[in-house]
Parts: sequence; C-alpha cells; structure tokens
Amino acid sequence: MVSITIDGTTLNVPEGKNVLECALDNDIYIPHLCHHKDLTPLGSCRMCIVEVDGEENPVPSCTLKAKEGLVVHTNTEKVQDLRRLALELLLTGHPEDCSTCPEYGHCELQMLIQYIGPKTGRLKMRNKGFEVNTKNPLIEQDMNRCILCGRCVRACHKLRGVGAIDYQKREDLEVYTGTVKNTLLKDADCRFCQACVEVCPTGTLRDKLMLAHPEQRKEEVVVPCRTACPAHTDIPRYIRYIKEGKYDEAAAVIREKLSFPKTLGYICTHACELECKRNCLNEAMSIRNLKRYAAEHDTGSFWKGKGKQLPDTGKKVCVVGAGPAGLTAAYYLRKQGHDVTVKEALPTAGGMLSYGIPSYRLPRELVQGEIQVFTDQGVKIETNSPVEKPVELLKDYDAVLVAIGNHQGVRLPMKGSDLPGVLLNIDFLQKASMGQETGLGKKVIVLGGGNVAFDCARTAKRLGAEEIHVACLEARDKMTSDEEEITQAQEEGIQVHPAQTFEAITGEDHVTGVDFMNVESFSFDENRRAIIKKEEGSEHHIDADTVIFATGQRCTLSPDAGLETGRANSVAVKDLTEDKSTSVEGVFAAGDCIYGTKSVVMAIESGREAASQIDRYLGGDGDISEVLAPVETPSQWIGKEPGFADRKREEPDVDPAEKRQDNFNLFDHGLCDEAACREAGRCLQCDLRLGISKPRVWGDYAKEV
Repeated sequence: MVSITIDGTTLNVPEGKNVLECALDNDIYIPHLCHHKDLTPLGSCRMCIVEVDGEENPVPSCTLKAKEGLVVHTNTEKVQDLRRLALELLLTGHPEDCSTCPEYGHCELQMLIQYIGPKTGRLKMRNKGFEVNTKNPLIEQDMNRCILCGRCVRACHKLRGVGAIDYQKREDLEVYTGTVKNTLLKDADCRFCQACVEVCPTGTLRDKLMLAHPEQRKEEVVVPCRTACPAHTDIPRYIRYIKEGKYDEAAAVIREKLSFPKTLGYICTHACELECKRNCLNEAMSIRNLKRYAAEHDTGSFWKGKGKQLPDTGKKVCVVGAGPAGLTAAYYLRKQGHDVTVKEALPTAGGMLSYGIPSYRLPRELVQGEIQVFTDQGVKIETNSPVEKPVELLKDYDAVLVAIGNHQGVRLPMKGSDLPGVLLNIDFLQKASMGQETGLGKKVIVLGGGNVAFDCARTAKRLGAEEIHVACLEARDKMTSDEEEITQAQEEGIQVHPAQTFEAITGEDHVTGVDFMNVESFSFDENRRAIIKKEEGSEHHIDADTVIFATGQRCTLSPDAGLETGRANSVAVKDLTEDKSTSVEGVFAAGDCIYGTKSVVMAIESGREAASQIDRYLGGDGDISEVLAPVETPSQWIGKEPGFADRKREEPDVDPAEKRQDNFNLFDHGLCDEAACREAGRCLQCDLRLGISKPRVWGDYAKEV
C-alpha cells in the first residue's frame, strides 16, 4: 500500500493501481467516459484528466499509477477548461435529440454533460450520416451516437475474447466501430453475449428485447429463460456446468429450485425454450434435454445428505394428494423441521406422474426413484388413503395442504356425449396406466388439442386402436400441445384435424362417429367465452366407435369438503401466488386444484410457495431456499468460435415410429454425451452480462469535486 493525496484527502491505496479507480473506490468522483471498471484503461476521452504536482501538463487519471507521495488535483480551472473543450469537440458529431433518445435518463454522456456543462454552441455541428442498423438479431446499432470511447471494442476483444468488432474507416475516413466491411455480426463470429451493449455509454448499441419490453426489469429481459421458468431455475448456470463436464454441480443447481429434476428432464413443457434468445439466431437451446442429461449423470455428491434440514419444530402438517405439488410442499416443509404426512387416495404416489403421463414418456420407476428422495428426507406417505373432508384433519394436524390436482375429465354438454363408447381423458389414462380395461374400440376420435389429448391418442395407438383422429377448435399454429407431441403422433399414423367444431356425437345405442364443421376464426371475449365463426357448408363426419373427451379437467373436491370453491370446482385461495390460504384458517391449497390444469413445473413451484407460506403460518421464517451447488463467479471470457451463430440444435435419439407405436417402452433416449456437450456450447450465456460492473456517474457519489 502507498499513500497518495487527492484534493487534500490522503488515501492508502494499492501501489500501481490507477488513480481514477483509487478515487472512485474512495467515494471521490472524477468524471470519465471511455473508462470502465472491467475494461483496460484507454485514456482517450480526456474527461478524467487531473493535475499532478511535479508534472507540467494534466494527465488522464485512468492511466496514472498510484505511487508513494503522489499529489493529485482533480478540479483546477485548467482541468475544467480542458474537459469542457474535449466534451464540446466530442458533441459536435453527436445528435442533439437527448430527450427523444431511447437511452434518455440512462445515458452516461448525458450525465457527463450535466456535470461538466459544455457550451455546445461554440463549435460547428456535423452529421455523421450513418443508417441505423437493425439487421442483426438482438442488437441495434446507431453509429451516429458513437463517441469512439472504445468500450465496445475492448469488451469484445479483452473481456470476452471474441473480437467480432473493431475500429473501422468509412470511405470518407469517418471512424466507427463495427465489423469488417459491415458484415452481419453472425458472419463476424459474434457470440451475441451483448457485453458491447452493456458497456456502451450512449445507446449506440442497444438491446432489441429491452427496447421491445421497457416495462420489464432488466434482469428479466437479459436472461429470459430464467424468467420464463415458473421456478426461475438458474438455467445458464447449469448449462455452463454441463459444458464444463461438471454434471453433479449442474444437477445441484437444478435441485436448488426443482424437486423432480429427472422427471422434468423427460416431460417439462419447457416454457424456457420458447423465450430462449437463441431463437433469434436460429433455434432455441434444448434446455429440457440438457436438464435430463445432468440429472441422469448426477451422483448426488453435492446434495445427498448435505441439504438443509432444520431441527424438529413439533408442528405437524398433513398434505392431501401425493402429486408433484403436494410432494414438493411436503419435502420442503420437512426440511423446515415440521412433521409431514402425505395422504394419497390411489395405490401409488406421484399423482399424474404415475397415472396420467404415459409410461412411454415417463417411466414409472423413474418417478418412484425421485419420490424416494422425499421419504429419505422423512416425509411419510400413506397411499390408499382418500380424504373427503380436509378440514377435519385440523383435529390432528397444525396445518393442512390440499393438493389433490384435477382428476376429473370434462364431458362437453353436446348431443351424444353420454353414449356408450364416450370416454373421459383422465379415466382412460388412469385405467391404461393400471392395466385395467379401458373400453377402447378400434376407431377412435380424441376431442381436444393439448398434451393430454395426444397422450390419449398415442396411448390408444399402443393399446391397439387401428384408426385414430385428434380434432380441436384451435388452428394448427395455435394448438396448445407441444410441437414434438403433434409431430410424433403424426409419425405414428394419428390424424390431426385442427380448426374443427364438435357438432354432435352420433349413434343410438353406441358411438358411431362425430359431426364436425370447419372453423374460420376462434377467440375468447373478455369473460373468456368462446367466440367461434364457422365456415358455411363445411359439415363433415368421421366414423368412430370410441370418442375420448380431452377438453379439460376439473377438481374432484366434494361439496361436503367444507372449503369454498371457485371456477371449475377449484379450491378457492386468497391469492394464487402470494397467499394460498383457503376459506378455513389452517387449510392451504396448491397446484392444479387452485388454478386449473397447467404443467408439472408450475405445480412444483406452487408447492414451493405453499411450503414457504405454511412454514410462516407455523412460526417459521418461510425461507425454504438452499444453496447446493458451489458458489462461483464465472469467467467473463468466452472466446472466439467460428460459425457459432449457425450451430444447429442437437436433437435427442428417438426410436422410429414403427418401433415405438405398439408398446409403452421409453422411446426418447435423450442426448448422447457428445451431443450434450455440443448443445451446452450453443448457449449465449446471457447471464454473464449481469456480472459486468454498472457505470458510475456523478450522482452516485457523496463527494463531488
């Protein structure tokens, strides 16, 4: 350490550290523009110049090294004049539209103008004449605003190691930053990490998604996959671990938020992939398959026997329903020290994981293996134990959680809906799962277009149905099922009929088919009532001996249960997210039974929220978070990779239709080792941008010099 003096204040600072950083770290503001804490000093903007005792001319403080006895003056009249002149020269080529600039209120240049107070009218203004470049994905470039601070170039070369952009010259010798010959960023092997956007002080480089979503918080837009995940799993972090071959660490990151990591690796609806920023380049990351790969290669070294387990509290909780929401809540409540018993009406725990999702998609032994983690933690599960009146459980328990899901199929009120041969989705899938007689015929029509509809159709195929049709109101591009479900069903010979109304189920003593009409348009009004416009003269009929309603599910809560109900017999709670208490004090509810049939990952997050709220109700702090993976600061260096933007998404190894369509064997075998590594390498690592230091402007400092 050495002793230096800045404007009369003596500081003890590391020898050799630049004086600008020494001042800023000690709450002394020196104006600067080209300087950034994370970048190598340049000293070109002349904003940070200072006078030094013993030196004839002012010097940039960002390149001035601290040494014993150094005396610095930051605000002399000479320094002020030189800064003002440098800023005036810089502003001669900058647009005079600060109030309409997209960066208004967030521009470092604007803040500097307020601090230094240049007299812009003294010098002749000029127009650089650049066209705003909107051709690249994710990044918009307006070189008219560039002040040649070089931050973007240093970030790309020195911070990231990519080198996609550099200083360039136009034919008229105007200097700008960009790619060689103005090629697209992808052709310059840009990694689209957006570090250049993050360090730009003027809005020359702008984030297209942030421009499109100004109402969202920066963190939500920068890492949209994490935002889209209902549990907000740290997706970029575990993908980075997978790329590094650290599968235990990756699985530990997943387990910090998700209680069924392997299950979700097989069947998650992957909302994260829909928002993945790599979609803007070519194809989204295969996030679900990477989650599966990490979970399947996990030895448990970071979480088995090492997670949170608080001392016993003496409080007892009963969870009604052993589906993903109920089991998740039970797991975290046990970790908080409470005695937890789960009562399940069916012979096996798991809910829809064991009785709804077909085993060719989700092997039953896998589900039971995940549930074993909960029982090892101390959760007690009682199967074949239906509960008709949850309120009565308060006699023996301090709190009750109702997580009974939606296990009753919806029969549409249409002609022929009560005919023999008409089945309900949940009944059919449950019987098929248990090996019971389903009543299935040879010609089947499934009414509905979601994942459950295709589960029904593909199960019927495996049970021997010869002709299967799936019909729904939605147009093909609006169907709610995963695209892979639709494609794989069609490969198996299942016929898909989008944009159809269900006019009537025909037959006298048994189903003979369904009458349809084509839909011209389909939408909902403000009260969620369907508005359907039919195509005139489009009546047609499809023969069938079995019709399966897959148009929704509802909760089976009994009217005598003692709880207030809502739409579709759902359990009414005070707030779906923030307050899951019901109409009876001490009774809470979570999962599909409170908000309708959604997804397993949403049920897991609902269970987590319920566990936190019940813990607070029982006197705890409600903090169910735990750190399982190593806490590390990732390197900002990502390096150059030729052809990065065009790298194709890796696809899993899937059995062909002729091998899979007549059995319930697992047919999707996930990613192989090489494919998983390649796929993890496609990630843009968007989260690294949040690790770049924020700009430091004069309003942030207590001492203004």
